[in-house]
Amino acid sequence: MKVIICENYEEMSAKAADIFAAQLTLKPDSILGLATGSTPVGMYKNLIKMNEAGKIDFSAVKTFNLDEYYPIKRDNSQSYFTFMNENLFSHINIDMANTHVPNGETDDAEAECKEYEKKLAAAGGVDLQVLGIGQNGHIAFNEPDDALFSYTHVTDLTESTINANARFFDSADDVPTQAITMGMASIMSAKKIVLLANGANKKDAVKELLNDKITTSVPATLLKLHPDVVLICDKDAYGI
Repeated sequence: MKVIICENYEEMSAKAADIFAAQLTLKPDSILGLATGSTPVGMYKNLIKMNEAGKIDFSAVKTFNLDEYYPIKRDNSQSYFTFMNENLFSHINIDMANTHVPNGETDDAEAECKEYEKKLAAAGGVDLQVLGIGQNGHIAFNEPDDALFSYTHVTDLTESTINANARFFDSADDVPTQAITMGMASIMSAKKIVLLANGANKKDAVKELLNDKITTSVPATLLKLHPDVVLICDKDAYGI
């Protein structure tokens, strides 16, 4: 695992964007794995600026998002479908037909999970995946547990994750208690992974990521088994 320590969030976001820009330069029809939450927003802003300046082109790109709340309407202001449109897709020259976010308003979540995996496989898999990391070490919505799921599935959200996401809703009671999420094998199948972490509240999770242990109680530690992971973090998250 390569580790890049940055002075602050702005530098971290810029370095992450540079990696994605390089990927698109080398392979204009890349399959990108995308994440939501506050952490990747800075990277998305940088990518938007690069696209507006003509430095990168999204016209042939396909994207797959890690997860979506369940159940939730796509037009809900807090859905990840809306998040991606507001923070990236509506600002770049991407074909919306080439963007994929799990359908949180489906009547058959199990069928949606299977279909999402089929679409991912048909696209040829993710070339470059961006990840955030939860305070408890979760990635996507793969929460700490005795056993983890391999592929896209419906999962219950832990109390800590619900509380962490409550700031985006009117109250914690409004946060969906489940999500549709890629599983660990889905994520690990990406050819390259960029993991972003900023802030002192991520320090413990990053510490676990950088020790010698692998445990399902800290799902992110499974990334140690991947051959090409870049951790980009600020000094607070790294603990210096």
